Amino acid sequence: MTDDNAPVRFDTKIAVLLRDDLETWQRLNVTAFLVSGLGTQVPEVIGKPYADADDTPYLPMFRQPVMVFAGSKEILTGAHAKAVSRGVTLSVFTSDLFATGHDEANRAAVRAVRRDGMDLVGLAVHGPRNAVDKILKGASMHP
Repeated sequence: MTDDNAPVRFDTKIAVLLRDDLETWQRLNVTAFLVSGLGTQVPEVIGKPYADADDTPYLPMFRQPVMVFAGSKEILTGAHAKAVSRGVTLSVFTSDLFATGHDEANRAAVRAVRRDGMDLVGLAVHGPRNAVDKILKGASMHP
């Protein structure tokens, strides 16, 4: 007999790392933006659509937890360098994006700055559990 409610241990991890000096609204906004692209690039992270007892349809969501971490600007910069060097799926949010108003302006703002000069406020990664754990070394679980 199997327990359908037993926790599943995934061999991959989805994690968001936020700079620890962001305001609450910024943390929520950045997190939403960062994870929004994962399903388009890594479709296997998306589960099946939902429906309630009345058969009202709902969108599918990630099939695994999203872990949210916080860290200093230095931890974020180090995590970014490790993620790039390991080739994991990665999204970034820079402080410049708080001043833009649409997707095209967001891409232009990121494009205008060299990788090592970005003022990162958040990143999201997806990859093998052990690689993601090493990338996030020094960060703490978001409170």
